[in-house]
Amino acid sequence: MRPVVWVPADAAAVAAGADEVAAAFAAAGATVRRNGSRGMLWLEPLVEIETPAGRIGYAACTPEEVAAVLEGSRESIGLVEAHPWLTYQDRVTFARVGRIEPADLTAYQLHGGLLGLRRALTLDPAAVVAEVTASGLRGRGGAGFPTGVKWETVRTAAGEVKFVCANADEGDSGTFADRMLIEGDPLSLIEGMTIAAYAVGAHEGFVYVRSEYPHAIAALRRAIAVATDAGILGASVLGSGFAFTLEVRVGAGAYICGEETSMLDSLEGKRGEVRAKPPIPALQGLFGAPTIVNNVLSLATVPMILADGGAAYAARGIGRSRGTQVFQLAGNIARGGVVEVPFGVPLRTLVEDWGGGTRSGRPVKALQVGGPLGAYVPATQLDLVAGYEELAAAGAMLGHGGIVVFDDTMDAAAMARFAMEFCAKESCGKCTPCRIGSTRGVEVIDRIRVGPPESRAAEVELLQDLCLTMERGSLCAMGGLTPLPVRSALTHFPEDFGGSR
Repeated sequence: MRPVVWVPADAAAVAAGADEVAAAFAAAGATVRRNGSRGMLWLEPLVEIETPAGRIGYAACTPEEVAAVLEGSRESIGLVEAHPWLTYQDRVTFARVGRIEPADLTAYQLHGGLLGLRRALTLDPAAVVAEVTASGLRGRGGAGFPTGVKWETVRTAAGEVKFVCANADEGDSGTFADRMLIEGDPLSLIEGMTIAAYAVGAHEGFVYVRSEYPHAIAALRRAIAVATDAGILGASVLGSGFAFTLEVRVGAGAYICGEETSMLDSLEGKRGEVRAKPPIPALQGLFGAPTIVNNVLSLATVPMILADGGAAYAARGIGRSRGTQVFQLAGNIARGGVVEVPFGVPLRTLVEDWGGGTRSGRPVKALQVGGPLGAYVPATQLDLVAGYEELAAAGAMLGHGGIVVFDDTMDAAAMARFAMEFCAKESCGKCTPCRIGSTRGVEVIDRIRVGPPESRAAEVELLQDLCLTMERGSLCAMGGLTPLPVRSALTHFPEDFGGSR
């Protein structure tokens, strides 16, 4: 009997040599199946061999080790499903990632797929929105806006044409959950978008994916074809008479298109620029029509909410942060990857227990939470719990759930300069506070770092004023949030700017 071997097709695993490993197993006579990554990125390529007891994992496998793996003489990590990295998680959004082939519709349904869509189609659209509202689901793209409120606005908006758009322009440093979800379980995104379309009366949807994600683009297009052939998409979704089609659009690499209105401009074939609000996209979005714009993780979570009920999802989490969050551990960390747990987990637990501390072995100095526009959280605040309001109260933000770790060699002044420089390069240029403010910010930080000590206090005051102008005057979060990492660096690490506490 030919052994069945699972080799991830996730981009991170492929970068570590997974394609070559898969080819070597096929050449050795094994049946090779390609799954998404389990999220234990430090173990990639993580090969899994099917056995009567379950799938046995072999970490960091190379083509030269294929024979030893098939013979059972190569050291394993044991049953993958029993690995502590997975058993201590509560995987909802990522429930199927790594367990099935991405476009295997049969396996998708065996693991709970389509239950949410089938139930949604039996409900009135208003009842579908009510379930999402009851779940407490909030946007996973950064702003944390209640998903149900957005859907209800679109549902009740006037207009014969409406759209559903998934924003997969995942450009934040240290974030990769959207990519991993699309590469590992694209059918969940398709199902979530179809539920959203039914709930608001939209018949056409778009997934906006950054061009740097070729594996995700290919996986999603393949899954859309499978869903269309099976009648999940098309003129009559699952025979309901409700029509919905879905298309992938590839972005051209602009960070600003992660902002919803810039993304809509790009979808319309224009240069991606931030739109003034109001009107909001829920009322006048794509081509002027009412439009849902949600993050990939938000939409991919909807099927579970409809399948199990909003109350089951709301039972997880803390405060106004309900459900689970997919955290991404990156930077100077021993065990990087994806961790999905309920809101309320301490940052220390994520970084030390799951992440294993710094890869360098040196003490943690800071975490940047929420991407390049997120605050630097010092090591003294690692006991902060991960929730929208809880982090905001400490001057930080959750963002997309990315956590980048820095050890004690970090230069906070250099990182503050990087934030301003990043904003200057990635700004769409439409508003002056963002376009000019970030350029002046780089100049002021340079003067603080290398200028005479007697002028430092005045320059720091000027930088604080500049941050206030950017925060209050920018059209979008690009300029409005750039002050966050700068201020946090000044507050927690003044010595890096030549000052003292």
